[in-house]
Amino acid sequence: MQLQLLYFAALRDLAECSEETFHSAASNPTVSTLCDEVQKAHPRLSFVGVRVAVNEEFVDSAFVLGAGDVVAFIPPVSGG
Repeated sequence: MQLQLLYFAALRDLAECSEETFHSAASNPTVSTLCDEVQKAHPRLSFVGVRVAVNEEFVDSAFVLGAGDVVAFIPPVSGG
């Protein structure tokens, strides 16, 4: 299944790209499954504390993805 992945802030640096087309091996992957697959492709990434948005809506790790979804990985942000 083909998905469009977007990486923000430090994740962009660790993935060495801001976006990519990703082919999931699962037919109906959940966000959790996708994170595992992406981490295998980009071993430097960690998804601890990362928020995930699918098609511009925040979702939880059990959300089932569909072909062509746009998945954004947004790390925790601190400010002051």
